[in-house]
Amino acid sequence: MQNHHTKTLGDLGVLKAQVDLYVKGYFVSIPLTEHAPFDLIITKDGKSKTVQVKSRNVNKKGSIEILFRQSHSTSRGVHTKHWNKNEIDIVCIFCPQTDLCYYFDPKKFQRSFSLRVEVPKNNQKQGIHFANDFREVP
Repeated sequence: MQNHHTKTLGDLGVLKAQVDLYVKGYFVSIPLTEHAPFDLIITKDGKSKTVQVKSRNVNKKGSIEILFRQSHSTSRGVHTKHWNKNEIDIVCIFCPQTDLCYYFDPKKFQRSFSLRVEVPKNNQKQGIHFANDFREVP
C-alpha cells in the first residue's frame, strides 16, 4: 500500500479489525453514524461490546504508544479531546508494521498505554506490556 494518509490508515485499521474479530468468532456491526464514540459493535455468546479502533505505528523504541485522546484540526487550530472511557468497552489497535490487531479495556489504564512489539534492549520484562499478550478480546 502507498504512503498512508491518516484517514486511509484509519480505514485500513477498521477493516483489519473487522476481519480479525470475525475470525475470532464475533458478529461485527457498524454504527449508522460516524459520530458514535466507537467504530464497531461486536457480539458473541449473547454479549455485545463497543470497540474503538485506532491505527498506530511502532516507534523507534519498538513500542506502540496509545494516548487516550483525539485531535482534529479546524480553521481555528488543533483541538484535543480526551476519550470518555465509559463509552468504549474495548480498544483495538491495528499496527501496520505487524499487520495485527491488539485489544484491551481502556478503563484499566490511565491517560496512556504502551504496547511493546520488540524486546527491550535491556531484556526488561517486569512492568512491560508485550503486544502479543493483547491479541485476544478481553
